[in-house]
Amino acid sequence: MQNTPYLTPEAISEFIRTALREDVGDGDHSSLAAIPADARNRARLLVKDEGILAGVELARHIFRAVDADLQVETLLADGDSIKHGDVVLTVEGCAQSILTAERLVLNCMQRMSGIATHTTHLRHLLAGTKARLLDTRKTTPNFRLCEKWAVLIGGGVNHRYGLFDMIILKDNHVDYAGGITEAIAATKAYLARTGRQLPIEVETRNLTEVQQALDAGGIDRIMLDNMPPTQLREAVELIAGRVETEASGGITEHTIAAVGATGVDYISVGALTHSTKSLDLSLKAF
Repeated sequence: MQNTPYLTPEAISEFIRTALREDVGDGDHSSLAAIPADARNRARLLVKDEGILAGVELARHIFRAVDADLQVETLLADGDSIKHGDVVLTVEGCAQSILTAERLVLNCMQRMSGIATHTTHLRHLLAGTKARLLDTRKTTPNFRLCEKWAVLIGGGVNHRYGLFDMIILKDNHVDYAGGITEAIAATKAYLARTGRQLPIEVETRNLTEVQQALDAGGIDRIMLDNMPPTQLREAVELIAGRVETEASGGITEHTIAAVGATGVDYISVGALTHSTKSLDLSLKAF
């Protein structure tokens, strides 16, 4: 798995605290009202779909955050293939705690498993090419950690996590700056002035802009945006390995294999996180 500086214990704990505060507020009054405080029960997480499992490790963190005394036994792991009828895990302990954790566990795991499944599917379509599949910043606000984690579980690669860890000069940056050359020059000056060391990627819309980015130099990757495969091949040949290449823009399962065959290093697909169907999972008492 690639380096994941965003997947720290502190970040995971903060996500869970925020999510529980949203869902539980001043108390899970349904469970507090109906279930005796000393009642102990158990439940199992059932699969009602098929695909790639994701969010198991996160579920363990959630159960632990709700009640450190809950006993969780995992029977399947992140990245496993799953089918209808599989049991992912069992949890045993305070019944009120199980019910309080239930919805957050399911919301995260269903969404993450859908993303991991979609990622795996697209990655398999790239078999035989060198292209690696990237996610984007087109994520659900306050859920990016989980969505990018799911892409990793599905075998994809995380692009930058946010605006702070990489510079990408996109079309609006270029247009506002006055052109490719001006945008890159201003970026180099900014990095020198602030003492930052950040990778630089430049989005290009045609071969003229590709050449301008190459002439400016000092960049790490060129994004080839909304280019058809024939133009992508020309761009890859023009770049000739001097910097990394990334194809982007409206790439689907119907076009991704042709894009990968052009020789690009990376293919970014926003739909991995913004247009994925969740897998059907449920937590049932037994």
